[in-house]
Formats: sequence, structure tokens, C-alpha cells
Amino acid sequence: MASEKIRVLVTGKNKMIIDDFFHHLTDIFELLTTSTRMEDMKGHIELFEPDVFVCCLNSETREELLVVKELKRFLTKKNISTIIIGSEEDCELFNKVALYMADMTLLKPITISAIRDKIMEYVHSMEKEKEEQRRLQEKLAQVQEQKDRKHVLVVDDDPMQLKLIKEYLHESYDVATAISGKIARKFLENKKTNFILLDYNMPEEDGPAFLEKLRESGNYEDLPVVFLTGVTDKEKIKNALLCKPQGYLLKPIDKDKLLGTIEKFIG
Repeated sequence: MASEKIRVLVTGKNKMIIDDFFHHLTDIFELLTTSTRMEDMKGHIELFEPDVFVCCLNSETREELLVVKELKRFLTKKNISTIIIGSEEDCELFNKVALYMADMTLLKPITISAIRDKIMEYVHSMEKEKEEQRRLQEKLAQVQEQKDRKHVLVVDDDPMQLKLIKEYLHESYDVATAISGKIARKFLENKKTNFILLDYNMPEEDGPAFLEKLRESGNYEDLPVVFLTGVTDKEKIKNALLCKPQGYLLKPIDKDKLLGTIEKFIG
């Protein structure tokens, strides 16, 4: 907004104030006038896309104000503020008939420079509020995204392998790593995961032994587990599948295949 003129659509019966807008404020505002006919006002709003809609009042009748009132929902939908300028009596009638449609009221007597300053101050404050709302929405969306992110636990005795897989996955998933089955079970005592990548060959306790204990615990029957293995021997792969994992991936790990496998089970 700082580099653009504020767009002001002006209407009403107070021709003196409207003339003042065009004589004194064209360097600050981009101005357009419209009649109080519903078709004209809606048409100019659609084409001009004003930041504010200004009614310069001068003894409008209740019937004339009722026409403007019908514009309220249209302006609200397009997030356009309404400013009224007039005598206390005119402004009071407007607010009564239009059910407090005005977002800001400027009472006569008031100078055109004061009108300029008030409108600029109001529009800039609204822009600031919109920016704050936008940032808040972005922050809330990020928090929700973090909440919705699925979790992957990678169990492998090779630190370099853990580092590589975490690098592959961190943009799409929350990732925890463990260098042994014992550490993985400790993790699962206090936290949850949606998927386990499990090294088939590990010292002390290999992948099949860890998986057997995990299933026996009775809490993880439906948890997807995929073996990571460098073994290419068909007989050993067959033995691995007897443990009923959801599948296996051969090392060295292909990133696309890894992501595709996890996505198949947990999205």
C-alpha cells in the first residue's frame, strides 16, 4: 500500500466535500465518484476495487439511505470499509437506517486535510491489521502442519545410514533415530511413531528379533515396519519376510523408492 495510491470511491449529496476530494487529494488518493443507484455503486465497486467507500452526506432521506444499506453485505464480502462524512444529524440517521454500516464517522465541520489524514490513518491501520492476521494465519497453518506430520522411527546401527535417511525424510516427516533395538524400545515407551524403518542386520539384537518382541508386546500389531537390508540372498530375504514386515528396502537406499514406500503406508 505504501507505494500505491489509496483507492477511494465517493458518493453522496454533499457535492462540496466531493469537489474538495478532487481539488485537493488526487495526489494522495485514486478517486472515483458514483451515484447512489445500486447498479452504479455495485458496478463501480467491481471495476474500481476501492479500498474505502466514502459517503458524503447532506440531508439524505431515509429511502436514499436504505439503498446504500443494501450495499452493506456486498462491501463486507469484498472487505471494503465504509466511511461517512456529514453533520451529526446526518451521520446519526445513516447509522440508524444502515444499522451501523459505517466503519468510521467523520463529523462536520472538518477540513479536507483532516479528512485526508483520517482516511490515510484508517486505511494504513487496516492494512497493518490484515498483515498481522495474515502472519497469524500462516503461523497457525505451520503449527497445524507440524501437528499433522507423520512420524518415522529409523533403527540402524550405522550412524552414517541414519544421517542419510534423516536427510531424505526430514522435509516430509518428523524423524527419530535409534542405533539399536534397545534404544528404539526406550523411545517407544514414551512416544509414538507411525512407521518404523528397521535394519535387518544389527549386533546383539537383529531386526527380526526386535520385530518379534515388538509384535509380542501387543501394542504395535498394526504399526507398519519395513526392513532395511544389504542382504541380497533370496533365502535370507525369504526368512526376513517370515517376520511379516510390510516390506523391505535394499541398501544403498534409493530416496524416491524410500519416500514412495513410506507414503504407501502412512501418506
